[in-house]
Amino acid sequence: MTRQQRLVVIGAGGRGRDAYGRWVIEHPDRARIVAVADVSEPRRSALAAEAGGAAEYGDWRDVVADLAALRADGVVIAVPDALHVDVAVAVAEAGIPFLLEKPAAPTLAELSRLARHVADTSSRLAVGHVLRFTPFWRSIKRILDSGAIGRTMTLEVRENIGFWHFAHSYVRGNWRSTARAGAMVLTKTSHDLDLIRWLAGSAPDSVYSIGELTWFRPENAPPGAPQFCLDGCPVADSCPFYAPRYYVDALAGVSGHPVHLLGADTSPAGRLAALRTGDYGRCVYRSDNDVADHQQTTMMFPGGLTATLTASAFTAENTRNVAITGSAGQLTGHMESGEIVVDLFSPTATLPHDLPLASHTAETRQPMGHRRHTLHVAMPNADLGDHAGHAGGDAALMAEFVDALVAGTVGAGELSFATALDSHLIAFAAEESRLSGTPVDFAAWTSRLDIAPSPKESPTHE
Repeated sequence: MTRQQRLVVIGAGGRGRDAYGRWVIEHPDRARIVAVADVSEPRRSALAAEAGGAAEYGDWRDVVADLAALRADGVVIAVPDALHVDVAVAVAEAGIPFLLEKPAAPTLAELSRLARHVADTSSRLAVGHVLRFTPFWRSIKRILDSGAIGRTMTLEVRENIGFWHFAHSYVRGNWRSTARAGAMVLTKTSHDLDLIRWLAGSAPDSVYSIGELTWFRPENAPPGAPQFCLDGCPVADSCPFYAPRYYVDALAGVSGHPVHLLGADTSPAGRLAALRTGDYGRCVYRSDNDVADHQQTTMMFPGGLTATLTASAFTAENTRNVAITGSAGQLTGHMESGEIVVDLFSPTATLPHDLPLASHTAETRQPMGHRRHTLHVAMPNADLGDHAGHAGGDAALMAEFVDALVAGTVGAGELSFATALDSHLIAFAAEESRLSGTPVDFAAWTSRLDIAPSPKESPTHE
Protein backbone atom coordinates (compact mmCIF):
# COMPACT_ATOMS: atom_id res chain seq x y z
CA MET A 1 0.00 0.00 0.00
CA THR A 2 1.08 3.60 -0.69
CA ARG A 3 2.36 5.37 2.40
CA GLN A 4 0.11 8.09 3.82
CA GLN A 5 1.53 11.49 2.79
CA ARG A 6 2.36 13.95 5.56
CA LEU A 7 1.16 17.47 4.72
CA VAL A 8 1.69 20.86 6.31
CA VAL A 9 -0.97 23.54 5.71
CA ILE A 10 0.21 27.16 5.91
CA GLY A 11 -2.86 29.38 6.05
CA ALA A 12 -6.07 28.02 7.58
CA GLY A 13 -8.59 30.41 6.02
CA GLY A 14 -11.27 29.63 3.45
CA ARG A 15 -8.94 27.94 0.99
CA GLY A 16 -6.52 26.24 3.35
CA ARG A 17 -9.24 24.85 5.59
CA ASP A 18 -12.40 24.44 3.48
CA ALA A 19 -10.91 23.48 0.13
CA TYR A 20 -7.56 21.78 0.50
CA GLY A 21 -7.59 20.83 4.18
CA ARG A 22 -11.06 19.34 4.02
CA TRP A 23 -10.02 16.92 1.26
CA VAL A 24 -7.09 15.65 3.31
CA ILE A 25 -9.28 15.08 6.36
CA GLU A 26 -11.79 13.17 4.26
CA HIS A 27 -9.08 10.93 2.74
CA PRO A 28 -7.06 9.62 5.70
CA ASP A 29 -5.93 6.66 3.61
CA ARG A 30 -4.11 9.04 1.26
CA ALA A 31 -2.76 11.84 3.45
CA ARG A 32 -2.84 13.52 6.85
CA ILE A 33 -2.22 17.04 8.08
CA VAL A 34 0.67 16.99 10.54
CA ALA A 35 0.91 20.75 11.16
CA VAL A 36 -1.11 23.94 10.63
CA ALA A 37 0.29 27.47 10.62
CA ASP A 38 -1.89 30.57 10.83
CA VAL A 39 -1.71 33.87 12.68
CA SER A 40 -5.28 33.34 13.90
CA GLU A 41 -5.44 30.96 16.86
CA PRO A 42 -9.13 30.09 16.29
CA ARG A 43 -8.55 29.27 12.61
CA ARG A 44 -5.47 27.12 13.10
CA SER A 45 -6.89 25.36 16.16
CA ALA A 46 -10.11 24.51 14.32
CA LEU A 47 -8.25 22.91 11.41
CA ALA A 48 -5.70 21.21 13.68
CA ALA A 49 -8.53 19.69 15.72
CA GLU A 50 -10.38 18.50 12.61
CA ALA A 51 -7.13 16.93 11.44
CA GLY A 52 -6.91 14.87 14.62
CA GLY A 53 -4.50 16.98 16.65
CA ALA A 54 -2.02 18.45 14.18
CA ALA A 55 0.79 20.62 15.53
CA GLU A 56 0.00 24.35 15.60
CA TYR A 57 2.21 27.29 14.64
CA GLY A 58 1.40 30.98 14.87
CA ASP A 59 4.15 32.02 12.44
CA TRP A 60 4.77 30.39 9.08
CA ARG A 61 8.52 30.83 9.48
CA ASP A 62 8.50 28.52 12.49
CA VAL A 63 6.74 25.69 10.68
CA VAL A 64 9.06 26.04 7.67
CA ALA A 65 12.02 25.70 10.04
CA ASP A 66 10.45 22.48 11.38
CA LEU A 67 9.57 20.85 8.05
CA ALA A 68 12.34 18.29 8.35
CA ALA A 69 11.45 17.46 11.96
CA LEU A 70 7.80 17.10 10.93
CA ARG A 71 8.89 14.71 8.13
CA ALA A 72 6.69 16.67 5.72
CA ASP A 73 6.15 15.20 2.26
CA GLY A 74 4.42 18.29 0.94
CA VAL A 75 3.16 21.75 1.86
CA VAL A 76 -0.05 23.60 0.98
CA ILE A 77 0.37 27.39 0.95
CA ALA A 78 -2.89 29.32 1.30
CA VAL A 79 -1.81 32.53 3.00
CA PRO A 80 -2.90 36.05 1.93
CA ASP A 81 -1.76 36.88 -1.60
CA ALA A 82 0.88 39.39 -0.52
CA LEU A 83 2.74 36.63 1.36
CA HIS A 84 2.65 34.01 -1.40
CA VAL A 85 6.13 34.51 -2.77
CA ASP A 86 7.88 34.90 0.59
CA VAL A 87 6.40 31.65 1.88
CA ALA A 88 6.90 29.83 -1.45
CA VAL A 89 10.58 30.75 -1.65
CA ALA A 90 11.16 29.64 1.94
CA VAL A 91 9.45 26.27 1.40
CA ALA A 92 11.31 25.77 -1.88
CA GLU A 93 14.62 26.42 -0.13
CA ALA A 94 13.66 23.75 2.40
CA GLY A 95 13.45 21.33 -0.54
CA ILE A 96 9.80 20.33 -0.03
CA PRO A 97 7.27 20.08 -2.92
CA PHE A 98 4.36 22.46 -2.49
CA LEU A 99 0.99 23.59 -3.77
CA LEU A 100 0.64 27.38 -3.94
CA GLU A 101 -2.81 28.96 -4.00
CA LYS A 102 -3.49 31.28 -6.93
CA PRO A 103 -2.55 33.92 -7.81
CA ALA A 104 1.04 32.84 -7.37
CA ALA A 105 2.08 36.47 -6.96
CA PRO A 106 0.16 39.76 -6.66
CA THR A 107 2.57 41.89 -8.71
CA LEU A 108 4.84 41.50 -11.72
CA ALA A 109 7.90 42.10 -9.56
CA GLU A 110 6.91 39.34 -7.17
CA LEU A 111 6.03 36.98 -10.04
CA SER A 112 9.45 37.65 -11.53
CA ARG A 113 11.11 36.86 -8.20
CA LEU A 114 9.23 33.58 -7.91
CA ALA A 115 9.89 32.58 -11.52
CA ARG A 116 13.62 33.23 -11.17
CA HIS A 117 13.74 31.17 -7.99
CA VAL A 118 11.89 28.28 -9.65
CA ALA A 119 14.25 28.39 -12.62
CA ASP A 120 17.40 28.66 -10.48
CA THR A 121 16.49 25.96 -7.97
CA SER A 122 14.23 23.59 -9.95
CA SER A 123 11.62 24.03 -7.24
CA ARG A 124 8.79 21.50 -7.23
CA LEU A 125 5.85 23.87 -7.40
CA ALA A 126 2.21 23.50 -8.43
CA VAL A 127 -0.21 26.45 -8.61
CA GLY A 128 -3.83 26.15 -7.46
CA HIS A 129 -5.50 26.55 -10.83
CA VAL A 130 -8.17 24.03 -9.96
CA LEU A 131 -10.60 24.26 -12.88
CA ARG A 132 -8.52 22.27 -15.35
CA PHE A 133 -8.87 19.32 -12.96
CA THR A 134 -12.69 19.27 -13.04
CA PRO A 135 -14.54 16.59 -15.03
CA PHE A 136 -16.31 19.39 -16.93
CA TRP A 137 -13.23 21.15 -18.29
CA ARG A 138 -11.28 17.93 -18.79
CA SER A 139 -14.12 16.67 -20.97
CA ILE A 140 -13.97 19.84 -23.07
CA LYS A 141 -10.20 19.53 -23.43
CA ARG A 142 -10.60 15.87 -24.47
CA ILE A 143 -13.20 16.77 -27.10
CA LEU A 144 -11.01 19.51 -28.58
CA ASP A 145 -7.92 17.32 -28.65
CA SER A 146 -9.88 14.53 -30.36
CA GLY A 147 -10.43 16.77 -33.39
CA ALA A 148 -14.20 16.22 -33.28
CA ILE A 149 -15.01 19.89 -33.99
CA GLY A 150 -11.99 20.40 -36.24
CA ARG A 151 -9.55 23.25 -35.88
CA THR A 152 -10.47 25.62 -33.05
CA MET A 153 -11.41 29.08 -34.33
CA THR A 154 -12.98 31.00 -31.46
CA LEU A 155 -13.05 30.43 -27.72
CA GLU A 156 -15.34 32.38 -25.39
CA VAL A 157 -15.44 32.03 -21.60
CA ARG A 158 -17.92 33.96 -19.50
CA GLU A 159 -17.10 34.27 -15.80
CA ASN A 160 -20.39 34.92 -14.01
CA ILE A 161 -19.07 36.13 -10.67
CA GLY A 162 -22.48 36.48 -9.01
CA PHE A 163 -23.76 39.77 -7.56
CA TRP A 164 -23.50 38.48 -3.98
CA HIS A 165 -20.08 36.87 -4.45
CA PHE A 166 -18.58 40.00 -5.98
CA ALA A 167 -19.90 42.12 -3.12
CA HIS A 168 -18.49 39.63 -0.60
CA SER A 169 -14.99 39.22 -2.05
CA TYR A 170 -14.30 42.21 -4.30
CA VAL A 171 -16.16 45.08 -2.62
CA ARG A 172 -16.11 44.17 1.07
CA GLY A 173 -13.57 41.36 1.16
CA ASN A 174 -9.87 40.62 0.87
CA TRP A 175 -9.65 41.18 -2.90
CA ARG A 176 -11.29 44.63 -3.06
CA SER A 177 -8.07 46.59 -3.48
CA THR A 178 -5.51 46.47 -6.28
CA ALA A 179 -2.76 47.61 -3.91
CA ARG A 180 -3.74 45.06 -1.28
CA ALA A 181 -4.31 41.99 -3.45
CA GLY A 182 -4.10 42.78 -7.16
CA ALA A 183 -6.37 43.54 -10.08
CA MET A 184 -9.63 41.60 -10.46
CA VAL A 185 -8.41 40.13 -13.75
CA LEU A 186 -5.63 38.48 -11.74
CA THR A 187 -7.27 37.60 -8.43
CA LYS A 188 -10.57 36.37 -9.95
CA THR A 189 -10.12 35.48 -13.60
CA SER A 190 -6.66 33.92 -13.46
CA HIS A 191 -8.65 30.65 -13.28
CA ASP A 192 -10.30 31.48 -16.60
CA LEU A 193 -7.10 32.69 -18.23
CA ASP A 194 -5.47 29.44 -17.16
CA LEU A 195 -8.28 27.51 -18.88
CA ILE A 196 -7.97 29.58 -22.06
CA ARG A 197 -4.19 29.15 -22.11
CA TRP A 198 -4.56 25.39 -21.50
CA LEU A 199 -7.20 24.91 -24.19
CA ALA A 200 -5.36 27.12 -26.71
CA GLY A 201 -2.08 25.24 -26.25
CA SER A 202 0.20 28.28 -26.33
CA ALA A 203 0.73 31.80 -25.07
CA PRO A 204 -1.14 34.48 -27.06
CA ASP A 205 0.34 36.85 -29.61
CA SER A 206 -1.63 39.85 -28.35
CA VAL A 207 -3.91 40.87 -25.47
CA TYR A 208 -6.48 43.66 -25.33
CA SER A 209 -8.75 44.44 -22.39
CA ILE A 210 -11.46 46.95 -21.47
CA GLY A 211 -13.53 47.45 -18.31
CA GLU A 212 -13.82 49.56 -15.19
CA LEU A 213 -15.29 50.00 -11.74
CA THR A 214 -18.68 51.41 -12.71
CA TRP A 215 -21.29 50.62 -10.09
CA PHE A 216 -19.77 50.14 -6.63
CA ARG A 217 -18.83 53.81 -6.24
CA PRO A 218 -19.83 56.54 -3.76
CA GLU A 219 -21.80 58.53 -6.34
CA ASN A 220 -24.15 55.57 -6.82
CA ALA A 221 -25.07 55.31 -3.14
CA PRO A 222 -28.79 55.83 -2.44
CA PRO A 223 -29.55 59.11 -0.65
CA GLY A 224 -29.01 58.70 3.06
CA ALA A 225 -27.15 55.40 2.78
CA PRO A 226 -24.96 54.99 5.90
CA GLN A 227 -21.43 53.59 6.15
CA PHE A 228 -22.74 50.24 7.44
CA CYS A 229 -25.91 48.45 6.38
CA LEU A 230 -27.15 48.11 9.95
CA ASP A 231 -26.85 51.83 10.69
CA GLY A 232 -30.39 52.45 9.44
CA CYS A 233 -30.12 52.07 5.65
CA PRO A 234 -33.20 53.71 4.07
CA VAL A 235 -33.26 51.19 1.18
CA ALA A 236 -32.60 48.04 3.21
CA ASP A 237 -35.73 46.35 1.84
CA SER A 238 -34.80 46.89 -1.81
CA CYS A 239 -31.00 46.94 -1.97
CA PRO A 240 -29.63 43.74 -3.59
CA PHE A 241 -26.47 44.04 -1.50
CA TYR A 242 -27.97 44.52 1.98
CA ALA A 243 -25.52 42.49 4.06
CA PRO A 244 -27.88 40.88 6.64
CA ARG A 245 -30.04 39.44 3.84
CA TYR A 246 -27.02 37.50 2.59
CA TYR A 247 -25.06 36.56 5.71
CA VAL A 248 -27.97 36.10 8.15
CA ASP A 249 -30.98 35.11 6.04
CA ALA A 250 -29.77 33.43 2.83
CA LEU A 251 -26.94 31.61 4.63
CA ALA A 252 -28.87 30.82 7.80
CA GLY A 253 -28.03 27.12 7.57
CA VAL A 254 -24.34 27.66 6.74
CA SER A 255 -21.69 27.88 9.44
CA GLY A 256 -18.58 27.35 7.29
CA HIS A 257 -17.42 29.33 4.27
CA PRO A 258 -18.15 32.22 3.78
CA VAL A 259 -19.95 32.84 7.10
CA HIS A 260 -17.02 31.87 9.30
CA LEU A 261 -15.07 34.77 7.80
CA LEU A 262 -17.25 37.12 9.84
CA GLY A 263 -15.89 35.71 13.09
CA ALA A 264 -15.96 32.72 15.42
CA ASP A 265 -19.57 33.30 16.55
CA THR A 266 -21.78 32.25 13.62
CA SER A 267 -25.07 32.45 15.54
CA PRO A 268 -27.59 34.98 14.15
CA ALA A 269 -26.69 37.39 16.95
CA GLY A 270 -22.96 36.85 16.33
CA ARG A 271 -23.36 37.52 12.63
CA LEU A 272 -25.29 40.72 13.22
CA ALA A 273 -22.70 41.91 15.71
CA ALA A 274 -19.93 41.33 13.17
CA LEU A 275 -21.85 43.16 10.45
CA ARG A 276 -22.37 46.26 12.58
CA THR A 277 -18.72 47.30 12.42
CA GLY A 278 -16.88 44.76 10.27
CA ASP A 279 -15.88 44.97 6.61
CA TYR A 280 -18.58 42.54 5.50
CA GLY A 281 -21.28 44.86 6.84
CA ARG A 282 -20.13 47.93 4.92
CA CYS A 283 -22.31 49.64 2.37
CA VAL A 284 -21.10 48.48 -1.04
CA TYR A 285 -21.08 52.09 -2.23
CA ARG A 286 -18.98 53.32 0.68
CA SER A 287 -16.18 50.78 0.84
CA ASP A 288 -12.55 51.36 -0.10
CA ASN A 289 -12.70 49.06 -3.15
CA ASP A 290 -11.06 50.00 -6.45
CA VAL A 291 -11.03 46.84 -8.63
CA ALA A 292 -13.03 46.65 -11.85
CA ASP A 293 -16.55 45.26 -11.54
CA HIS A 294 -16.72 44.18 -15.18
CA GLN A 295 -13.99 43.49 -17.72
CA GLN A 296 -13.61 41.90 -21.15
CA THR A 297 -10.29 40.59 -22.46
CA THR A 298 -9.58 39.43 -26.01
CA MET A 299 -6.57 37.41 -27.12
CA MET A 300 -5.12 36.42 -30.47
CA PHE A 301 -3.22 33.14 -30.55
CA PRO A 302 -0.81 31.65 -33.10
CA GLY A 303 -2.67 30.07 -35.99
CA GLY A 304 -5.57 32.54 -35.87
CA LEU A 305 -7.47 31.33 -32.81
CA THR A 306 -9.19 34.22 -31.03
CA ALA A 307 -10.39 34.07 -27.43
CA THR A 308 -12.59 36.31 -25.30
CA LEU A 309 -13.04 36.36 -21.53
CA THR A 310 -15.97 38.30 -20.05
CA ALA A 311 -16.13 38.78 -16.29
CA SER A 312 -19.06 40.53 -14.65
CA ALA A 313 -20.20 41.18 -11.10
CA PHE A 314 -23.78 41.57 -12.28
CA THR A 315 -24.93 37.99 -12.75
CA ALA A 316 -27.45 35.78 -10.98
CA GLU A 317 -25.32 32.66 -11.22
CA ASN A 318 -21.83 32.04 -9.90
CA THR A 319 -20.51 29.80 -12.66
CA ARG A 320 -18.80 29.73 -16.05
CA ASN A 321 -20.17 29.42 -19.57
CA VAL A 322 -18.09 28.42 -22.56
CA ALA A 323 -18.64 28.60 -26.32
CA ILE A 324 -16.11 27.20 -28.78
CA THR A 325 -16.37 27.14 -32.55
CA GLY A 326 -14.30 24.95 -34.83
CA SER A 327 -13.95 24.22 -38.52
CA ALA A 328 -16.13 21.10 -38.16
CA GLY A 329 -18.39 21.84 -35.22
CA GLN A 330 -19.17 23.88 -32.16
CA LEU A 331 -19.33 23.31 -28.40
CA THR A 332 -21.18 25.15 -25.65
CA GLY A 333 -21.18 24.39 -21.95
CA HIS A 334 -22.47 25.40 -18.53
CA MET A 335 -20.11 24.46 -15.71
CA GLU A 336 -22.56 24.45 -12.81
CA SER A 337 -24.96 21.99 -14.46
CA GLY A 338 -22.24 19.98 -16.18
CA GLU A 339 -24.04 20.21 -19.52
CA ILE A 340 -21.98 20.27 -22.73
CA VAL A 341 -23.68 20.54 -26.13
CA VAL A 342 -21.64 19.54 -29.18
CA ASP A 343 -22.81 20.08 -32.76
CA LEU A 344 -20.85 17.99 -35.27
CA PHE A 345 -20.99 19.31 -38.84
CA SER A 346 -19.25 16.34 -40.48
CA PRO A 347 -21.30 13.16 -41.07
CA THR A 348 -18.29 11.06 -40.03
CA ALA A 349 -17.20 12.96 -36.92
CA THR A 350 -17.36 11.15 -33.59
CA LEU A 351 -16.90 12.08 -29.97
CA PRO A 352 -14.34 10.43 -27.69
CA HIS A 353 -15.66 7.37 -25.87
CA ASP A 354 -13.77 7.90 -22.63
CA LEU A 355 -15.56 10.99 -21.27
CA PRO A 356 -16.78 10.93 -17.62
CA LEU A 357 -20.47 11.22 -18.50
CA ALA A 358 -23.62 10.81 -16.45
CA SER A 359 -25.76 10.83 -19.62
CA HIS A 360 -25.46 11.33 -23.38
CA THR A 361 -28.23 12.11 -25.86
CA ALA A 362 -27.60 12.30 -29.61
CA GLU A 363 -30.03 13.36 -32.32
CA THR A 364 -29.88 14.27 -36.00
CA ARG A 365 -30.74 17.86 -36.71
CA GLN A 366 -32.72 18.64 -39.85
CA PRO A 367 -32.77 20.09 -42.47
CA MET A 368 -29.04 20.86 -42.50
CA GLY A 369 -28.09 17.41 -41.24
CA HIS A 370 -25.60 18.23 -38.51
CA ARG A 371 -25.83 16.14 -35.34
CA ARG A 372 -26.27 17.55 -31.87
CA HIS A 373 -24.93 15.68 -28.84
CA THR A 374 -26.10 16.75 -25.39
CA LEU A 375 -23.70 15.53 -22.74
CA HIS A 376 -24.01 15.71 -18.98
CA VAL A 377 -20.69 15.34 -17.22
CA ALA A 378 -20.74 13.33 -14.01
CA MET A 379 -20.50 15.96 -11.27
CA PRO A 380 -18.86 15.34 -7.89
CA ASN A 381 -21.26 14.35 -5.11
CA ALA A 382 -19.56 16.40 -2.41
CA ASP A 383 -18.96 20.07 -3.13
CA LEU A 384 -19.37 23.42 -1.48
CA GLY A 385 -21.89 24.83 -3.93
CA ASP A 386 -21.75 28.44 -5.05
CA HIS A 387 -19.40 29.52 -2.28
CA ALA A 388 -16.43 27.23 -2.96
CA GLY A 389 -15.46 23.87 -4.41
CA HIS A 390 -15.14 24.96 -8.06
CA ALA A 391 -17.29 22.09 -9.45
CA GLY A 392 -15.07 19.48 -7.85
CA GLY A 393 -11.82 21.13 -8.90
CA ASP A 394 -10.53 21.71 -5.38
CA ALA A 395 -10.85 18.03 -4.49
CA ALA A 396 -9.51 16.87 -7.85
CA LEU A 397 -6.44 19.10 -7.58
CA MET A 398 -5.66 17.82 -4.09
CA ALA A 399 -5.97 14.23 -5.27
CA GLU A 400 -3.63 15.01 -8.17
CA PHE A 401 -1.17 16.78 -5.88
CA VAL A 402 -1.01 13.86 -3.43
CA ASP A 403 -0.58 11.40 -6.32
CA ALA A 404 2.26 13.58 -7.63
CA LEU A 405 3.89 13.61 -4.19
CA VAL A 406 3.90 9.81 -4.23
CA ALA A 407 5.23 9.69 -7.79
CA GLY A 408 7.72 12.52 -7.31
CA THR A 409 6.24 14.52 -10.20
CA VAL A 410 5.10 17.76 -8.56
CA GLY A 411 6.04 20.57 -10.94
CA ALA A 412 5.62 18.48 -14.10
CA GLY A 413 2.77 17.68 -16.46
CA GLU A 414 -0.59 19.04 -15.34
CA LEU A 415 1.08 20.43 -12.23
CA SER A 416 3.76 22.33 -14.10
CA PHE A 417 4.53 25.97 -13.31
CA ALA A 418 4.95 26.90 -16.99
CA THR A 419 1.34 27.39 -18.07
CA ALA A 420 0.49 28.91 -14.69
CA LEU A 421 3.20 31.47 -15.39
CA ASP A 422 1.69 32.23 -18.79
CA SER A 423 -1.79 32.81 -17.39
CA HIS A 424 -0.44 35.20 -14.77
CA LEU A 425 1.47 37.14 -17.42
CA ILE A 426 -1.70 37.34 -19.52
CA ALA A 427 -3.54 38.79 -16.51
CA PHE A 428 -0.90 41.46 -15.96
CA ALA A 429 -0.87 42.27 -19.68
CA ALA A 430 -4.67 42.55 -19.67
CA GLU A 431 -4.62 45.00 -16.78
CA GLU A 432 -1.92 47.08 -18.47
CA SER A 433 -4.06 47.13 -21.61
CA ARG A 434 -7.19 48.11 -19.64
CA LEU A 435 -5.40 51.02 -18.00
CA SER A 436 -3.61 52.21 -21.15
CA GLY A 437 -6.46 51.62 -23.60
CA THR A 438 -4.12 49.92 -26.09
CA PRO A 439 -3.42 46.31 -27.09
CA VAL A 440 -0.33 44.56 -25.72
CA ASP A 441 2.05 42.72 -28.03
CA PHE A 442 2.52 39.78 -25.69
CA ALA A 443 5.87 38.49 -26.93
CA ALA A 444 7.42 41.97 -27.06
CA TRP A 445 5.97 42.86 -23.66
CA THR A 446 7.26 39.74 -21.94
CA SER A 447 10.68 40.14 -23.57
CA ARG A 448 11.15 43.30 -21.51
CA LEU A 449 10.63 41.34 -18.28
CA ASP A 450 12.99 39.05 -16.43
CA ILE A 451 10.65 36.18 -17.29
CA ALA A 452 9.24 34.87 -20.53
CA PRO A 453 6.20 32.81 -21.46
CA SER A 454 6.56 29.09 -22.08
CA PRO A 455 7.30 27.78 -25.59
CA LYS A 456 4.42 26.95 -27.90
CA GLU A 457 2.93 23.48 -27.51
CA SER A 458 1.41 21.38 -30.30
CA PRO A 459 -2.20 20.59 -29.39
CA THR A 460 -3.85 18.03 -31.64
CA HIS A 461 -6.80 20.31 -32.39
CA GLU A 462 -4.73 22.88 -34.30
